[in-house]
Amino acid sequence: MTTIQLHHAPSSAAMAPHILLTEIGVDFELVPVDTSAQGHKTAAYLKLNPNGLLPAYVERSPQGELVLYESAAICLHLADTHPQAALAPALGSVERAHHYKWMAWLTNTLQATLIAYFYPQRWVADGNTAGAAEVKACAAARVDGLLDQLDAQLASHGGPWLLGEHYRAADAYALMLCRWTRYFARPARSLPHLGPYLQRMLARPAVRQAFEREGLALPWV
Repeated sequence: MTTIQLHHAPSSAAMAPHILLTEIGVDFELVPVDTSAQGHKTAAYLKLNPNGLLPAYVERSPQGELVLYESAAICLHLADTHPQAALAPALGSVERAHHYKWMAWLTNTLQATLIAYFYPQRWVADGNTAGAAEVKACAAARVDGLLDQLDAQLASHGGPWLLGEHYRAADAYALMLCRWTRYFARPARSLPHLGPYLQRMLARPAVRQAFEREGLALPWV
């Protein structure tokens, strides 16, 4: 028997794995981490994720224990280990290569820029408020262009999902990051292709179930 735990906080980077676990339909335990009380910095949690960030994923089976951190890695693992859910294209296909590309872009480019926006103090010396403000402003401007790139990807094929006709793990990841822009001056939902795409995502039962389970207030995106 395999048991799965996902250590999370609402609207954190654990959201994409949470959506996919719900989409797959496997039993799993959602383990809350109180970030306001620095629960992600405790010795016990740091054994799971030494970066002190969310999420952490623990899978126990007769073969042993697997502990993963990095949301994109967890999503790719779930796609690989639950092929019946069709969360990734066929291994070795051109479509699979593009899925890897978009997963890497989402986590390395868009997510990294959003983190710079939300935590600009990490990139400057302590007390450098002017420097932090400049980092934040530059990150916001860069996010604008990255959302345009995501919008253009949807426009390029006319399909309902990020890679075209089929829903994939990258869609859950894109939704998570687009949600983080909901209070921006130019949020993802305001773009011509991203707006309808996000509404299609919110219409998926697994997405709604995950959002409700996390207790998220409206607007969701």
